[in-house]
Amino acid sequence: MEQNTSLQQQLLEAGVHFGHLKKKWNPKMLPYIFAEKKGIHIIDLNKTVDHLQEAAAALKQIAKSGKKIMFVATKKQAKEIVSDCAKKVNMPFATERWLGGMLTNFNTVRKSVKKMQSIEKLLNDVNAESLTKKERLTLARDKDKMEKVLGGIAQMSRLPAALFLVDIGHEHIALAEAKRLGISTFGMVDTNCDPNKVDFAIPSNDDATKSVAIITNYITAAIAEGLAERQASKDEDEEVAESNENEARAARIQAEAEAEAGGRSRNNRSSEGNNAPAGARRRTTPGGRSRTQAGGKR
Repeated sequence: MEQNTSLQQQLLEAGVHFGHLKKKWNPKMLPYIFAEKKGIHIIDLNKTVDHLQEAAAALKQIAKSGKKIMFVATKKQAKEIVSDCAKKVNMPFATERWLGGMLTNFNTVRKSVKKMQSIEKLLNDVNAESLTKKERLTLARDKDKMEKVLGGIAQMSRLPAALFLVDIGHEHIALAEAKRLGISTFGMVDTNCDPNKVDFAIPSNDDATKSVAIITNYITAAIAEGLAERQASKDEDEEVAESNENEARAARIQAEAEAEAGGRSRNNRSSEGNNAPAGARRRTTPGGRSRTQAGGKR
């Protein structure tokens, strides 16, 4: 409870509770509105804490499973915050503009990404002397334009398992594509939006920089925890596998040693038989009778 109170206080100080003007409200946000003050709706931070923790727990599990979570925020005040957070946990992001079909036409988008990467490789190739100065300049401009839009998803080889959106109203195209493909959606939802449009709605001020920062950083920390637990689990599995391999190797060496010792023992017994005293050795005569070779009566 103390932890929730502390989080609630931090959200309060960041202005997460400030909603939009009453005249802009969406009636479906009523369960998350605490009061109205000077024509502005005040968001219930108790609900914000509950939904934020629920969303963070779900995103943590997605990250722990090894799947990708895409951050989306093309609003000016959220771009830098969101891109920095996404980079911290090595997750894809879109912060310049949403390219139509980025999800629903993913294969085509991947071709554009590969084209961008091939141009970059060509420009970095010191042996590419066939390019004129003008051609290099043109390619560099093309690459910069493409990187501005596609740079955040350059390493995304498959569709993400989830989308985290700062403003679901502003990012309605991205949200629609995700819903169409059955991708889980998480979003900051202000009082002018419909919370039912996302799987995990976080009632919050999606306009103020401090509000965006505290929510996004909280989400990012949860994702980082999931990634850390995944790595720890992998390390543990590797240790177990290595231990099993060492045990198997030790057992194999022991078995080989025992087999070698058994072979030496048999050889020794055979050698002892061959070295017995002459008087003890007997041979069979052609008639089938045995006689002593030496020292006996005839």
